[in-house]
Amino acid sequence: QPQNHKEAVKWLHQASIGGYTRAQYQLALCLHQGLGVHRNLYEAAKWYLKAAEGGYVRAMYNASLCYSSGVGLSQSRRQARKWMRRAADRGHSKAQFEHGLALFSEGEMMKAVVHLELATRSGETAATHVKNVILQQLSATSRERALLLADNWRALPSS
Repeated sequence: QPQNHKEAVKWLHQASIGGYTRAQYQLALCLHQGLGVHRNLYEAAKWYLKAAEGGYVRAMYNASLCYSSGVGLSQSRRQARKWMRRAADRGHSKAQFEHGLALFSEGEMMKAVVHLELATRSGETAATHVKNVILQQLSATSRERALLLADNWRALPSS
């Protein structure tokens, strides 16, 4: 039987109001994609941010994208970086890749390598090339140190 998206959105909304972060994220996705409800990017961004504030890692990444593009939230580079860093610190591979790129563009080579290596290890193949370019610019000692930091890295808890 086809899924009843309208019914699902009704229950997701109730759970979201009740503070369930996963429901808030799922509701945001429905609003973003127009599943069971009219597409509403402003409401989607609001729920992404609410779920991010509640510790939901995927929502942190999506809130960062909303702040970065100014879709649904006022464009803010500072807020975009904050949420991207939080998602990266909690193990979100795409956030690790994008945060690594941002660190690279700011000249933070060691930190960039750590994040890009973590993203590579999580399957973000695009991170490999950038990481290798940076590694060529570092001394052998710095390369070893960066990879050791990646080896010893542990994700922060989500909530």
